[in-house]
Amino acid sequence: MHTRPPPHVIFRPFAGPSDYEAMVACANASFAADHTGFFRTVHEVARDYAAFTSCVPERDVWIAQAGTAIAGYVRSWSWAQADGLQLYSQFAVVAPQGRRQGIGTVLHAWLEQRQRTQAAAEHPGAPRHAHHAYIVQGEAARAALLEKAGYTPERYIFTMLRPTLDQVADFALPEGLELRPAQPEHYRAIWDAHGRAFQSHWGYCPPDEADYLKWLKSPVFQPHLWQVAWDVQSHQVAGQVRSYIDAAWNMHNGRQRGWTEFISVGEPWRRRGLARALISHSLRAQAAAGMAESCLAVDSQNGSGAHRVYEDCGFVLERRNCVYRKPLAMGADRGAGG
Repeated sequence: MHTRPPPHVIFRPFAGPSDYEAMVACANASFAADHTGFFRTVHEVARDYAAFTSCVPERDVWIAQAGTAIAGYVRSWSWAQADGLQLYSQFAVVAPQGRRQGIGTVLHAWLEQRQRTQAAAEHPGAPRHAHHAYIVQGEAARAALLEKAGYTPERYIFTMLRPTLDQVADFALPEGLELRPAQPEHYRAIWDAHGRAFQSHWGYCPPDEADYLKWLKSPVFQPHLWQVAWDVQSHQVAGQVRSYIDAAWNMHNGRQRGWTEFISVGEPWRRRGLARALISHSLRAQAAAGMAESCLAVDSQNGSGAHRVYEDCGFVLERRNCVYRKPLAMGADRGAGG
């Protein structure tokens, strides 16, 4: 038997920017309780909500209101993998004071019903549909709720940390390649090369023009830190590491952490040591920018030997995160968790 939410808790749709402050307070309290290290600001949430292309907050966000505070909320959005699988993703937080009261269960039931409605209305011709959730190590309560609702682990994503940026190995660029500063006229080629390199990877979702335009304005768009290798003869992008610094995260967590991310090498240039060379250059660039450590995320089943490359570059396992999925039952009229 489920716990019923307290009578003073009401459930309602997103009301607009006036909700941001209370949503941020709820999310940050949830992040802190689960020791995720995440931290959001009102400015960041406002920026992200204004840029959504696959989520309409007034339709896809559901809130648990407790007095003047938000006790929890969920958000839904969807995208399609290259193999045709239509995925319906979710973000969910419940503040510590709202937990173990049935609030998360009610929010999740609404979320699944919203996604079934969306599947029937917007993607009836998709060959397969699935609910999708990314769970960070520490989110034990949310993982338990998902498992009770029939979700199972689909993939593990590891966060790896290089705890110091001292003594970075000097891996040389392969012959015939050179680093070039990223200029505006290069941005499209860099973007397209990264997409081509990931076409064979698990979960690949083909980007569209809206994704490209959003990337140009995103907070991770920091070209001064990028390391991009070009083939001298063909003038094609051979590989890249698009590092970035999250200043707000660093300030909240008292760290000087850079992110060694968006790592890719095109098929013609693989198995020549290019990734190691680009990562070593990236780590030195982060150190020069004042960072003391660096992180990255990697698919636990990456088939190109990425783990070994990252370990060679000094990264060690920090967190085990999990992608949960559950087949979406078209037309089903039932809540989550039985």
